[in-house]
This record gives sequence, C-alpha cells and structure tokens, in this order.
Amino acid sequence: MTVLPTLISHPLCPYVQRAVISLAEKGVPFERIDVDLANKPDWFTRLSPLGKTPVLEVGGRAVFESAVILEYLEETQLRPLHPADPLARAEHRSWIEFGSAVLNDIAGLYNATDAAAFAARARALADRFARLEERLDPAGPFFEGDRFSLVDAVFGPVFRYFDVFDRIGDFGILSNKPRVAAWRAALASRDSIRTAVAPDYEARLSAFLRNRRSYLSALMDAG
Repeated sequence: MTVLPTLISHPLCPYVQRAVISLAEKGVPFERIDVDLANKPDWFTRLSPLGKTPVLEVGGRAVFESAVILEYLEETQLRPLHPADPLARAEHRSWIEFGSAVLNDIAGLYNATDAAAFAARARALADRFARLEERLDPAGPFFEGDRFSLVDAVFGPVFRYFDVFDRIGDFGILSNKPRVAAWRAALASRDSIRTAVAPDYEARLSAFLRNRRSYLSALMDAG
C-alpha cells in the first residue's frame, strides 16, 4: 500500500500555496491537513521544529520550509519546474527569494499603523513590481515565456493579496505595469493556482486583514 505524503498547512499561508501548486503541477497525490497556528496541536510542534507551515511529511520524516520542500519535489518528482540550465536555474532561485521579499513587504503594508507608513510600504512594493516588469518575458504568459516555473508558483499566491486589496482601494502598486498585469491574469487562470486554496479563501483573508487593527483595517471599515 502506497502511503501518500502529507502536507501540513494553514489556510492563509502563501508559503503553503507554493508547495500545493508544485505538487499539483507534478501530479503528485497528497493528503492535506490544516492546523490552527494560534492553537498548535502537540503533534504539530513535535513535527515542525520552527512551528510554522508548510511541513511535508514523507515516510515518517518531516521536511520543513517551503523553499526546501520545493527543491525536494524537484529532486524526487517528474515534470521539473526549474529550468535545465544551471545558470537559469540559479537565477530563478534568486527571483524566488525576491518573491519572499515581496511577501514581507505585503505583510508590512497590511500591518502599517498609519497613513505615512502605509504609503512607504506601497511605494516599496511598487518598486519591487517595477523590477519584475523589467524582467518579465514580453512574450509571456509566464515569468519565462510559455513555460510554467517555480517562480510562477511563488507569485501566484502573491497576487491573491491584490485580489482583496483592489476591492479596498487603488494603492497604485501595480499601476502602469502591463507585463505584470498580463502575468497576474495568466496565473489566476492556472488550475494549480486556482485550486491551491479553499473556496472561502478571500473571505478568510478579508477577515484576517480587518482584524489587524491597522491603517488598512481602518480603510476596510470606512468602506
């Protein structure tokens, strides 16, 4: 009997989504278990030394940290999402790190406590996406042309935040970036990205943002 790998996840975690997308793209069956990180079960704290999601349990052994999980899947599963060329592969890994920096800036945006701090975070994010606008393959639809890669898997969850932000206000972060806009649309229609979260994801994310007691929360309440 084949034992499926188990992905320990949290419903809102963008790093979990990276792993889910990779597993889906590679056609790997897996079991998914969500945990409440505010009330971590004992079995989870024993399994995850850092107390974070995602964790991939395979044959009784735990692999943690999303970047490590992605690399493990690349090494062990078919349908590689990294480029074959070593230099191109290294560059893609660099842009994956860039994607993590973008997520940190997004967290700074939704946690900003006043208008000035919020505006500074929005400018920083606009600069990040301007760099992406320069790098994206103009032929599209994905980061490196017509081949879906792990960079795409990383940015699919990034754009989910903007699906909610756009309903709150126009913060100018993605304005005047046609390549980014086309990329965002292509990722939103990808099956592996669409199904990486539960149907109530946007409602959960909206509730999470509203409960931050931040400047963004105030904008949501005002709306």
